[in-house]
Amino acid sequence: MTVRFYTAISLLTLIIFAACQQNGGLRKKLRIRDTTHYTKEEYIEASLDSNILNKFLASNTTYDAYDGYIRNFYQKRDYHYAWINKDSLTEQAANFINMMKNDAADGIKDSSLLNPELQRITDSLLVGEAGLKISDTARSRIEILLTAQFFAYGNKVWGGFTADSAKDLEWFIPRKKIDMESLLDSVVRKKSNAFEEDEPVNRQYKLLRNALKKLASLEASAKWDSIHIAKNTFKKGDSAHVIATIKGRLEALGDLTVKDSSQRFTPELDSAVRSFQERMGLKVDGIIKQSTVDALNTPLQQRIRQILVNMERSRWVPLEPTTDYILVNIPAFTMYVYDKGKLDWSCNVVVGKPGANSVIFSKELRYVVFSPYWNVPPGILAKEVLPGLKRSGAGYLARQNMEIVGSSGKVIPPGSINFSKYSGGNFPYIVRQRPGGKNSLGKVKFLFPNEYNIYLHDTPARYLFGENKRSFSHGCIRIAEPKHLAEWLLRSDSSWTDQKIDDALNAGKEKFVTIKDKVPVFIVYFTSFVDSKGRLNFRDDVYGHDARLATTLFSKP
Repeated sequence: MTVRFYTAISLLTLIIFAACQQNGGLRKKLRIRDTTHYTKEEYIEASLDSNILNKFLASNTTYDAYDGYIRNFYQKRDYHYAWINKDSLTEQAANFINMMKNDAADGIKDSSLLNPELQRITDSLLVGEAGLKISDTARSRIEILLTAQFFAYGNKVWGGFTADSAKDLEWFIPRKKIDMESLLDSVVRKKSNAFEEDEPVNRQYKLLRNALKKLASLEASAKWDSIHIAKNTFKKGDSAHVIATIKGRLEALGDLTVKDSSQRFTPELDSAVRSFQERMGLKVDGIIKQSTVDALNTPLQQRIRQILVNMERSRWVPLEPTTDYILVNIPAFTMYVYDKGKLDWSCNVVVGKPGANSVIFSKELRYVVFSPYWNVPPGILAKEVLPGLKRSGAGYLARQNMEIVGSSGKVIPPGSINFSKYSGGNFPYIVRQRPGGKNSLGKVKFLFPNEYNIYLHDTPARYLFGENKRSFSHGCIRIAEPKHLAEWLLRSDSSWTDQKIDDALNAGKEKFVTIKDKVPVFIVYFTSFVDSKGRLNFRDDVYGHDARLATTLFSKP
């Protein structure tokens, strides 16, 4: 996908709007008026012949998937026109055509969303001063085409890939549901920016779409040669010719807010470098080194494709909850905590290493477990624990602060078990780590029961939160501020004082606490997103999900 992609699709509708730009714009040329109620005579004239609708659907198999929706829409309105007034297209029709004009900027590569016939008919309506005549033979056809296009457009832009396709791409968050008929009925009755207001998409989609437009404009106008640095690092106070080049690059990307072509590493450049490093998920130190330069050299076309991939994902997710919820973005290695739909706080996390991926799904958090046991999962049991037990038995258990229990929970003496006869798949007991300082779950875990056996938890390996790339776990998600999360989840219960929480964390005895109001947890995967400061961010494709989705999204038909 290149600049030509955006240019080609933009030209699709520039033809439509060329004539009206010369004579005061679309509104003047179409003599648009919003007529939601007709006189009796106008109502009869503005009705669609059901036979024409039947013939259209029979001969236009492109819209077979929406046949029932189209028929039902017109039946409910007694075949009353939705897009055409007595003598012109409605304002809503003009809005919809204008929205399709921006398909390229919205990340839609399917040019059939504004098919050649619709383009030709719309062109003919914009040529003369008289507007659309009631007797015009194109009247019924453009009416039906616009309705059919609405369903096709909504399915592509607001729905995205099917749920089955998303599962193939390892995405298990339930898909949002869109009532396209109700949405169409709503937008044809509203004035002005009804489409933008009513788009059934997550806010992140709209933010990415706006960022895409800016980046596409930059890609069309900027020269993006690779930057090379002669020494390992540059920091505040240094001078070099390449520093002036880096300033220009950061200014183009919006990180450097002052114009400065000097070769000196200024305090303003230090701030700009830190801003860029933070947006790219790099170590934030204000030092220009090879990793920072590599990120600056990433081709804009690659960034554009990355945004398009993440826009596709954002089509799948529900609209923003207005309740409390927790969101973990795997590539950002960050947990975000929302209070009544607004970001309250965030912290670093450690996610599953490649090959032991943290799963993309959502469930409701129900329990806080203080001083937890850690039941060793089957994979770790087979690969790590059983080999240790076969080597040294009780000695291994003592060193790891572990014990073996049966299905009833009764502790079984290790000397009574012949470990050599078992593999990971047939070991009939549970190996668990006792609560305490060595426990792999730390002092607290947070359960949102799921089939993947993934949860949030503390960890004794605190040093890992200082790493820049934090994919080290076996799939569960370790959080940097576990006590803060426990306090937040229990904040509405006055009995859970700070001292009581500290006591529970250090009790050495497992305690389950049921959350009064369940909190949704979303484990997501976005390598491009707009943060709470309005800045466009990029992250590495930790698990290769971007690459697989891009293959599906950009492959030729």
